[in-house]
Amino acid sequence: MKLKLNNFDALIIVDLQNDFMPNGTLPVPDGDKIIPTLNSYIEMFYKAGNPVYFTRDWHPENHISFEGFGGIWPVHCVQNTEGAEFHKDLYIPPDNKFIISKGVKKEFDAYSGFQGTELNDLLKERGIKRIFVGGVATDYCVKNTVLGGLNLGYQVFVLEDGIKGVDVNRGDVERALDLMLEKGAVIINKGEIK
Repeated sequence: MKLKLNNFDALIIVDLQNDFMPNGTLPVPDGDKIIPTLNSYIEMFYKAGNPVYFTRDWHPENHISFEGFGGIWPVHCVQNTEGAEFHKDLYIPPDNKFIISKGVKKEFDAYSGFQGTELNDLLKERGIKRIFVGGVATDYCVKNTVLGGLNLGYQVFVLEDGIKGVDVNRGDVERALDLMLEKGAVIINKGEIK
């Protein structure tokens, strides 16, 4: 069965930033390999007139998630640095883009695109009912954005061919996918949307 896009659908691209790409400070293995697939999703939604939202970590230099400030991660995605910029090959439509910044305050961490952001308000404003989520990392910000969307009452589709995980502990990615399914997400590939 193929899913048909309708006016109540939105695409969310999670954290396709330089620091999460190979050679970044917090790389997701092969994170750049999903960019062509994500670009085709972006183009599909854009041509259909559906909104595309891009989340990004946008941290101050002394963010709570960083080693040295109580966190477990190396310094990454510091505001206004090259590491925080979106990957150069990511297609960002000029007139249909919403940039959602998260983790912007030093004392507040956010793995979900919904935490401390205006994402839910923007979706509600447009009457969005279904969200399609791709990006990095499957086992962190993708998972938490998906769970956040489900908790807020959206029908959530995970773009299996448009996600990559970091698998810090072996099996994290598989456990993340299992949890998303268990909570009600639907996992699909590009061939299943028309």
